[in-house]
Amino acid sequence: MTSSLSPDPVRNRPAPRLTPSSTSGPVEAVSTRPYRRLYLSVPAKFTLALVLAFAWTALSIWLSQRWLNDLAAVTSWAFALIAIGFIAYVPGFMNAFLLGTLLFDRRLPRIRPPSYPAISILVAAYNEAAAIRDTLTSLAAQTYPGDYEILVLNDGSTDATVALAQQAIRELSFPANATVRVLDYPVNAGKAAVLNRGLKAAKHDLIITIDGDSWVRHDGLAQIVERLLTDPANTVAVAGAVMVRNSRENFLTRAQEWDYFHGIAAVKRMQSMYHGCLVAQGAFSLYTRAALEEVGGWPECVGEDIVVSWALLEKGHRIGYAEDALAFTNVPTKFKQFALQRKRWSRGLVEAFKAHGSLLFKPRLTTIFIWWNLCFLPLDLVYTFIFIPGLVLALFGIFWIAGPLTLAVLPLAALWNMFIFRIQRQMFRREGLKVRRNFGGFLFYALGYSLVMQPVCVWGYGAEILGMSKKWGTK
Repeated sequence: MTSSLSPDPVRNRPAPRLTPSSTSGPVEAVSTRPYRRLYLSVPAKFTLALVLAFAWTALSIWLSQRWLNDLAAVTSWAFALIAIGFIAYVPGFMNAFLLGTLLFDRRLPRIRPPSYPAISILVAAYNEAAAIRDTLTSLAAQTYPGDYEILVLNDGSTDATVALAQQAIRELSFPANATVRVLDYPVNAGKAAVLNRGLKAAKHDLIITIDGDSWVRHDGLAQIVERLLTDPANTVAVAGAVMVRNSRENFLTRAQEWDYFHGIAAVKRMQSMYHGCLVAQGAFSLYTRAALEEVGGWPECVGEDIVVSWALLEKGHRIGYAEDALAFTNVPTKFKQFALQRKRWSRGLVEAFKAHGSLLFKPRLTTIFIWWNLCFLPLDLVYTFIFIPGLVLALFGIFWIAGPLTLAVLPLAALWNMFIFRIQRQMFRREGLKVRRNFGGFLFYALGYSLVMQPVCVWGYGAEILGMSKKWGTK
């Protein structure tokens, strides 16, 4: 990504946040591109992105007048405004704001300290016999210069997770600065409970969570810690960049590869730029122990990672995003697994609003994203119960809801997808990785993914609102 708008490398770099053991010697800033003198402050970038979003929304409203009038003539003005508002206006605003943010995004180069703080890694595992050895293999290959301990937290697995983890620990060559042990809890208590047990058992003040089916790139630990040391002083958590490992299994995993590589990555970049990523996901994230203890650890709920993240934001803390600290996870390969996963994510969002809805009125830039998430329920409802039926009507030549004019007010999704692809491809190249061809998966992601995902999200919202039972461990 190129632009003449880049921060000054001296005036706008925060002081490194180092532990007492790492305060001597030079601090190296890791950068892959030059930084120029012209600088836009974060509030200025936010304002410009907001102006672009409102301008695009105004243009969309103007372009859609005929569509609006035609739909109101056969339904009502209220129905037409709600339908077109959440089919075109709100998504258009979001896409324009996201595109504007990506245009202005300039991340400070990571700081490489003279010595690295000790970290504790919590690997939550429930029936991960098929993947736990690979996860431990990736952790044994880390190039992290500081001390790190790995706690495999077995939460009542009914398969061979414990035996295979212990075998891997015996057979793998862990570096001298790493210690590994399995904490076997025979009764399943849920992910939040087992993470809190691990937090109590951990020795160090920096805590990293990793899922039992994730493969962490060899420099992942170092780069996520460097991002914490680089980011503003009120940063207490950093989300790593989670990508798809098993994307070649079928059409569904191919589409999810684009979801992680494009959608999730773009949103996290945007949120972290305005001082508050909304989710430090459990699959790969870093937290300070003090911040976790301040909010009482992970809450007992389905979406423990989003709820604990919102608790940190409510305390005034910041959550960053390490876009090049890579972990690769196995995503669901079957529709039922995928639906259950996205259902849990949607339930987690409702749980977060229940616990920390006051964030809607907190005076900070990230408040816009809390309102953004509040729009997901009506967006998904309208998409599921109005837009999808409208597509069916369009097949029979009835274009009241979905028709040629729909495309005229929704082109920005294609633009920001092209832009984030360029950004992500550059990041992969810097990491010595290559983006594999997956055109079929992209077509499904662009054209059909929402037809599957958004009805599932509605299912999740309903399940949480109705108080249906909750269970961890089914993907």
